[in-house]
Amino acid sequence: MTARRIFCLTLLALAPITVARAQENIPNTSGDRSDSPIPQLLPGSARPAGVPVAAPAKGPDALVPLIVPKGMSLQVALEKEVRIKRVGQSVYAQVVEPVYAFDHLVVPVGSKVLGEVTRIEPVSKGQRTLAGLDGDLTPARKIEVRFTDLELPGGQHLPLHTSVLPGSGQVLKFSTAPETKKTVKDFASEKTKQAKQQAKDQWDAAMQQLKTAGRMHRFERYAEAQLPVHGQYVPAGTMYFAQLEDPLDFGSEPLTPERAASLGGPVPEGSVVHARLLTALSSATAQKGQDVEAVLSRPLFEGDRLILPQGSKLVGTVGQVQPARRLKKNGQLRIAFHQVVLPDGVEQKVQAALVGVQAGKDANVKLDSEGGAEATTSKSRYGDLALSLGLAAIAAQDGDGDGGGPTVAAGNSRGFKAVGIITTVAARSRAFGYGVSAYGASRSIYRNLVARGHEVVFPQNTAMEIGIGTRAATNPAPEPVAKSAPSAGSGQ
Repeated sequence: MTARRIFCLTLLALAPITVARAQENIPNTSGDRSDSPIPQLLPGSARPAGVPVAAPAKGPDALVPLIVPKGMSLQVALEKEVRIKRVGQSVYAQVVEPVYAFDHLVVPVGSKVLGEVTRIEPVSKGQRTLAGLDGDLTPARKIEVRFTDLELPGGQHLPLHTSVLPGSGQVLKFSTAPETKKTVKDFASEKTKQAKQQAKDQWDAAMQQLKTAGRMHRFERYAEAQLPVHGQYVPAGTMYFAQLEDPLDFGSEPLTPERAASLGGPVPEGSVVHARLLTALSSATAQKGQDVEAVLSRPLFEGDRLILPQGSKLVGTVGQVQPARRLKKNGQLRIAFHQVVLPDGVEQKVQAALVGVQAGKDANVKLDSEGGAEATTSKSRYGDLALSLGLAAIAAQDGDGDGGGPTVAAGNSRGFKAVGIITTVAARSRAFGYGVSAYGASRSIYRNLVARGHEVVFPQNTAMEIGIGTRAATNPAPEPVAKSAPSAGSGQ
């Protein structure tokens, strides 16, 4: 018993010390919170929408990696005209769209890019035969390029491993939606108008750095292309989407508590965000209600506040689609975005539509005031049609019977040049001359008036300007005024 009592007394004596030490190990949940971790924007975060990040009062800033991820594309344009000669020849281009990582500019416009021709595809026998009949003994060949070196304005060189995406290799232009007519000037619309003008000015400034050809040079190239043997040129300003196969690492930057707290706030109405299309679209294949995604290529700031970092996604749907049809009916495509998703998964409802888009220069895409896109047909088709019909009429009035000059001219109007030349030399039949002239005119009529129109095509990585909250609310129709019943003494 004595031993048991001594053991119990010892436990009672040590109990206060044990409790005191246990209390020392309990973290302090009030007062100073300097040991609390700063929240970081990681995919899968469970932060609810609309709730700002609880930033700590003290402590070191979190670090945000400034990495341009694999799969991101650099939009580059050829600095000057290139004559295609051989595989391995160098091509020089410039970055025409800035590249951001989170909220930091890492690749500015004007950065130099070095590439090379990796493949010159041979021309098939069928294509060569058709080109030969058209008087072209050196038809254009499809080429492939890749870009291997990036030079930043400060002189730093970064190795690139890229692959050129489909839809590259054409000259682009920047189209904006017209302004909505309003009787009352509102702040959001004016803000959107200024943002669209700023985007257009930035595009024009980037294009002015390229050595694009003037009218006389273009005329010389056109005249050379009419010769049976001519060189193949890729004009300055031709765009390529160089998709990164390896990420680019630019270090990291601190994410201050104040900046972290501003993320996920409401997007100011009238804002315009720069985005790249992730879902390739065409009016020929798109379906109404189809999901569409775009990713922000630049962060959105409101003053000094970061609202949306680069990498945020816009989610929407195809609202209207009309494929191209016969009789030169062009395709139409309308998309609308209704949700923005931050890199940490937080979602926010928005109402957004296209206010600007880059599209192929030959596609003649235009936007309406609500962001709908429609392909248009060049007015030059009427001149081509008039020329073909005029030449056919001249051939019909030719009384010499040789069918020479007019036949050649009519054949040259988008017809087969070689056929016209052979006809001039070998055929002395007036009826045959009429036939060739009529054939050239009918081809022109079909192509310019009867054939299927152009489709609206937006390849993956198409650069877009998307306006937030830019749609004007439709005013409800006024209720009809009820007519009062005629009184009994009115005599009606």
